[in-house]
Amino acid sequence: MICNICPRKCNAVRTEHSGNGFCGIGELPVVARVAPHFGEEPCISGTLGSGTIFFSGCTLKCIYCQNYEISHYKKGKTITPSDLADCYKSLEQQGVHNINLVTADHFAHAIVKSFEIYKPRIPVVYNCSGYTSPKTLKMMDGIIDIYLPDFKYSNDALAIKYSSAPDYVNTATSAIMEMLFQTGLPKFNDDGIMKKGVIIRHLILPSHTRNSIEVLNIINRMFGNQVMVSLMCQYIPMGKAKECNKINRKITKREYDKVKLEMISLGLDGFTQELSSADTKYVPIWDF
Repeated sequence: MICNICPRKCNAVRTEHSGNGFCGIGELPVVARVAPHFGEEPCISGTLGSGTIFFSGCTLKCIYCQNYEISHYKKGKTITPSDLADCYKSLEQQGVHNINLVTADHFAHAIVKSFEIYKPRIPVVYNCSGYTSPKTLKMMDGIIDIYLPDFKYSNDALAIKYSSAPDYVNTATSAIMEMLFQTGLPKFNDDGIMKKGVIIRHLILPSHTRNSIEVLNIINRMFGNQVMVSLMCQYIPMGKAKECNKINRKITKREYDKVKLEMISLGLDGFTQELSSADTKYVPIWDF
């Protein structure tokens, strides 16, 4: 396979088990954890949990990644599309509200094959970095019901500094436009569980409240009430972030309140977290 599925367009050679592209990983999915997860937004996790499948590797290289062990070191178990379909069946049988694919961009072809083998009867969530090619997202049209993209940065310089991601803002907004085109406005069942729609996540970084406020304004200007927003304060310095002066700490209450006030003043609908969520106990255990 010659791979250009992510915005980097590496033109990489990828075999089943190896690749020389930016993600440095093969075509077959590498999975770190498959289990019900209760730490997502209330309309995603509900009371029965979200059936999450955490994929290893990533098309970003965020120096502060909360899942650093699997995103950077690519630890996990290699499986086939057929195995992945069995994961959907197993999670569905456990009674979860949805199937939640976490950081799956670089395995897009295998994801499509897995749903050709088995399509769950519950909603499918695509939980991604937002640094995603609209062309790749078109492959997911008719498969994905709910998109959970990150929108991390309001300017490309910051995206390059912390995530090695050029042309970040244009890429992320174009991706979200495609997601919104596919799902339409948010829809919920009688129990408040999401069935369709887009929730944009934004993680506040310490010392970067201006970035967060600008991100919220971009979201409001481009998408308004067509999407929901999840404002996240769970940041803890992981990976190389511990060596970076500006982001080697948790955010303060003052920083969080400043950004949250902007979200409220813009009238953006969505979710906010408690500051207590910034704790390593909420990082999943990678049991592979």
